[in-house]
Amino acid sequence: MRVGAHVSVAGGVDNAVDNQRDVGGNCGQIFTHSPQVWQDPNVDDDEATAFREGTAEHLDGPWVIHSSYLVNLCTPKDDLRAKSVDSMQREVDAADKLGIEYVNVHLGAHTGAGVDGGLDNAVSALDELDVPEGVTVLVESDAGSGTKLGGDFEHLAAVLEESTHDLGVCLDTAHAFAAGYDLSTPAGVDETVDEFDDVIGLEHLHCLHLNDSKHACGTNKDEHAHVGEGEIGVDGMRRIVGHPDLRDRPFVLETPTEDGKSFAWNIDRVHELAAE
Repeated sequence: MRVGAHVSVAGGVDNAVDNQRDVGGNCGQIFTHSPQVWQDPNVDDDEATAFREGTAEHLDGPWVIHSSYLVNLCTPKDDLRAKSVDSMQREVDAADKLGIEYVNVHLGAHTGAGVDGGLDNAVSALDELDVPEGVTVLVESDAGSGTKLGGDFEHLAAVLEESTHDLGVCLDTAHAFAAGYDLSTPAGVDETVDEFDDVIGLEHLHCLHLNDSKHACGTNKDEHAHVGEGEIGVDGMRRIVGHPDLRDRPFVLETPTEDGKSFAWNIDRVHELAAE
């Protein structure tokens, strides 16, 4: 089973390998820099070599780079669009240097351009990227608050269909739940997986962000909870990690560190649920 966490790169990106091992993960996700600022990843050659070698020796993979929170592919604003495209180009180039398969990005908010206009903006922004061979951009499902797009599977499907790139999808369980896809029961998980397959196609699902939710289904509130201890709960999480169409995908945890529980506890919990 491939399960890991979003770990720190403090002190050098190569430190992510040991950080992942420390929590019991065998795949995972990183930011290449603070997600709250526009910044160059600045990965030097020695760090990249150490990261590649450490990953090959100790982990199963894959790794995912999560793009900056400032990136907004759906924006109608030219300056923000230009910064978003530039930031994404730097991320896919960093992924190539590090031997990382995936760069994950939220579509962003249309801020008045409308759903269709926002999706068109996202497609055209993504199509400006020069994506290296061996790197795939994943568009992530969203909780869908305000004018943010990606909460509906149809949004993701439209971007995949219209883009000239071979894009993939990262399904965030907490986001999907907040957007109205009920994952709290085995039947609900099965229905959601079937709908994903019908609308997007399971062949496009490359990764899952495995997070429980502190808020009820359909609230559009994005706040993660420990696995099995939120509104999705044990029954839903057990079915997600055991579903025959999901269990072989990499699961990446973005769960909180609180109540004396951190990534290590959550990764152990995933393995327990998968074995039940």
